[in-house]
Amino acid sequence: MIREDLEYVGFFARVGASIIDGVLLLVISLPVLFVIYGDDYLYSTEVIQGPADFFINYVLPPFIVISFWAAKQATPGKMAVRAKIVDAQTGNACGLGQLIGRYLGYIISMLPLGLGLLWVAFDDKKQGFHDKLAGTVVVRKKERKPKAVSFD
Repeated sequence: MIREDLEYVGFFARVGASIIDGVLLLVISLPVLFVIYGDDYLYSTEVIQGPADFFINYVLPPFIVISFWAAKQATPGKMAVRAKIVDAQTGNACGLGQLIGRYLGYIISMLPLGLGLLWVAFDDKKQGFHDKLAGTVVVRKKERKPKAVSFD
């Protein structure tokens, strides 16, 4: 099925969406961690400072991201660039198992020096390794052609 009204979302829009998501997670988690662990939180050499740190930085983000994907087909960053994650075969919303697989696929995408993420820039369907593994694509409605400029 060909959808003339949709386009694949490219590398730079997806990077921008990831930056937005990362900043939002930081703005939410950092103040909470400062309240729990104090000012020394940033200067500690320990990777994980305690159970709250582990929960807020390692358990909560995957839960939040997958929940957004399941409910809205996008995280706030993807919503900002008007992108949605859909099933690559049908164009419909993805199943929960597919979304969990996509999230875990990020690990594989990052392993070979981030090649799986960079692959989005070169792939015809703008799929990273995580998208290919989960059978997903990131799409958005095509921009309307801008009106031609005329000088009188």
